[in-house]
Amino acid sequence: MSSGGGECIIGLCSGAITLETFSKIFSIAIGGAFGAVARYLINVSPLANIFERFPFPTFFINITGSFLIGFLLIFLTDKIQVSENLRMAVIVGFLGAFTTFSTFEMEIYGLIKDRFFFTALLYLLLSVVVGFVGIVAGVGLARRIA
Repeated sequence: MSSGGGECIIGLCSGAITLETFSKIFSIAIGGAFGAVARYLINVSPLANIFERFPFPTFFINITGSFLIGFLLIFLTDKIQVSENLRMAVIVGFLGAFTTFSTFEMEIYGLIKDRFFFTALLYLLLSVVVGFVGIVAGVGLARRIA
Protein backbone atom coordinates (compact mmCIF):
# COMPACT_ATOMS: atom_id res chain seq x y z
CA MET A 1 0.00 0.00 0.00
CA SER A 2 1.20 3.49 -0.70
CA SER A 3 0.04 6.92 0.30
CA GLY A 4 2.28 8.90 -2.00
CA GLY A 5 4.57 9.87 0.91
CA GLY A 6 6.24 6.50 1.35
CA GLU A 7 5.22 2.92 1.97
CA CYS A 8 2.72 2.25 4.71
CA ILE A 9 3.58 0.06 7.65
CA ILE A 10 0.12 0.18 9.11
CA GLY A 11 -2.72 -0.82 6.76
CA LEU A 12 -4.60 2.49 6.65
CA CYS A 13 -2.38 4.90 4.76
CA SER A 14 -4.07 8.16 5.69
CA GLY A 15 -2.33 9.21 8.88
CA ALA A 16 -0.38 5.95 9.02
CA ILE A 17 3.26 5.74 9.92
CA THR A 18 5.29 5.54 6.72
CA LEU A 19 8.41 3.44 6.36
CA GLU A 20 10.45 6.67 6.28
CA THR A 21 8.90 7.88 9.54
CA PHE A 22 9.38 4.48 11.17
CA SER A 23 13.01 4.50 10.09
CA LYS A 24 13.56 7.89 11.76
CA ILE A 25 11.82 6.74 14.95
CA PHE A 26 13.93 3.57 15.01
CA SER A 27 17.14 5.61 14.49
CA ILE A 28 16.21 7.93 17.36
CA ALA A 29 15.42 4.94 19.59
CA ILE A 30 18.79 3.30 18.89
CA GLY A 31 20.65 6.57 19.48
CA GLY A 32 18.60 7.12 22.65
CA ALA A 33 19.55 3.69 23.99
CA PHE A 34 23.25 4.47 23.54
CA GLY A 35 22.82 7.94 25.07
CA ALA A 36 21.06 6.53 28.14
CA VAL A 37 23.78 3.92 28.63
CA ALA A 38 26.50 6.57 28.23
CA ARG A 39 24.79 8.73 30.86
CA TYR A 40 24.55 5.78 33.26
CA LEU A 41 28.21 4.82 32.75
CA ILE A 42 29.36 8.38 33.46
CA ASN A 43 27.20 8.50 36.59
CA VAL A 44 28.81 5.33 37.99
CA SER A 45 32.33 6.23 36.84
CA PRO A 46 35.10 7.62 39.07
CA LEU A 47 33.78 11.10 38.14
CA ALA A 48 31.04 10.52 40.73
CA ASN A 49 33.61 10.75 43.53
CA ILE A 50 35.56 13.84 42.45
CA PHE A 51 33.67 16.28 44.66
CA GLU A 52 31.77 15.43 47.80
CA ARG A 53 28.61 17.51 47.37
CA PHE A 54 28.82 18.84 43.79
CA PRO A 55 27.02 16.61 41.24
CA PHE A 56 30.00 16.53 38.89
CA PRO A 57 28.81 13.67 36.62
CA THR A 58 25.58 15.52 35.79
CA PHE A 59 27.48 18.78 35.34
CA PHE A 60 29.94 17.00 33.04
CA ILE A 61 27.08 15.42 31.05
CA ASN A 62 25.23 18.74 30.68
CA ILE A 63 28.29 20.73 29.59
CA THR A 64 29.53 17.98 27.26
CA GLY A 65 26.04 17.57 25.79
CA SER A 66 25.72 21.31 25.20
CA PHE A 67 29.05 21.39 23.40
CA LEU A 68 28.22 18.29 21.35
CA ILE A 69 24.78 19.48 20.23
CA GLY A 70 26.24 22.80 19.07
CA PHE A 71 29.19 21.16 17.33
CA LEU A 72 27.31 18.25 15.77
CA LEU A 73 24.37 20.35 14.60
CA ILE A 74 26.77 22.29 12.36
CA PHE A 75 29.22 19.47 11.62
CA LEU A 76 26.60 16.89 10.61
CA THR A 77 24.57 19.44 8.64
CA ASP A 78 27.06 21.82 7.00
CA LYS A 79 30.49 20.16 7.10
CA ILE A 80 29.92 16.51 6.19
CA GLN A 81 27.07 14.75 4.49
CA VAL A 82 25.30 12.14 6.59
CA SER A 83 21.85 10.69 6.32
CA GLU A 84 19.00 12.40 8.13
CA ASN A 85 18.51 9.19 10.12
CA LEU A 86 22.10 9.31 11.40
CA ARG A 87 21.69 12.99 12.33
CA MET A 88 18.46 12.16 14.15
CA ALA A 89 20.07 9.18 15.90
CA VAL A 90 22.99 11.26 17.17
CA ILE A 91 21.38 14.63 17.94
CA VAL A 92 17.82 13.74 18.93
CA GLY A 93 18.39 10.17 20.14
CA PHE A 94 21.84 10.01 21.70
CA LEU A 95 22.08 13.57 22.99
CA GLY A 96 18.38 13.66 23.91
CA ALA A 97 18.83 10.66 26.19
CA PHE A 98 22.30 11.75 27.30
CA THR A 99 21.07 15.18 28.36
CA THR A 100 18.04 17.37 27.79
CA PHE A 101 20.12 20.29 29.00
CA SER A 102 21.83 20.52 25.61
CA THR A 103 18.50 21.06 23.87
CA PHE A 104 17.57 23.70 26.43
CA GLU A 105 20.86 25.50 25.79
CA MET A 106 20.39 25.30 22.01
CA GLU A 107 16.90 26.81 22.29
CA ILE A 108 18.28 29.71 24.33
CA TYR A 109 21.03 30.18 21.77
CA GLY A 110 18.41 30.29 18.99
CA LEU A 111 16.39 32.94 20.83
CA ILE A 112 19.50 35.08 21.38
CA LYS A 113 20.61 34.61 17.76
CA ASP A 114 17.16 35.80 16.65
CA ARG A 115 17.55 38.78 19.03
CA PHE A 116 14.77 37.73 21.42
CA PHE A 117 16.91 38.63 24.43
CA PHE A 118 14.10 39.09 26.93
CA THR A 119 12.43 35.84 25.88
CA ALA A 120 15.76 33.99 26.17
CA LEU A 121 16.37 35.38 29.67
CA LEU A 122 12.78 34.68 30.73
CA TYR A 123 12.97 31.12 29.39
CA LEU A 124 16.28 30.55 31.16
CA LEU A 125 15.11 31.86 34.52
CA LEU A 126 11.64 30.30 34.39
CA SER A 127 13.02 26.93 33.34
CA VAL A 128 15.48 26.80 36.22
CA VAL A 129 13.21 28.28 38.90
CA VAL A 130 9.94 26.61 37.87
CA GLY A 131 11.79 23.35 37.18
CA PHE A 132 13.18 23.43 40.71
CA VAL A 133 9.73 24.23 42.12
CA GLY A 134 8.42 21.26 40.13
CA ILE A 135 11.00 18.98 41.72
CA VAL A 136 10.10 20.24 45.21
CA ALA A 137 6.37 19.85 44.50
CA GLY A 138 6.83 16.36 43.06
CA VAL A 139 8.89 15.23 46.04
CA GLY A 140 6.34 16.74 48.43
CA LEU A 141 3.42 15.06 46.69
CA ALA A 142 5.18 11.68 46.53
CA ARG A 143 6.01 11.86 50.24
CA ARG A 144 2.33 12.53 51.05
CA ILE A 145 1.11 9.64 48.89
CA ALA A 146 3.68 7.02 49.81
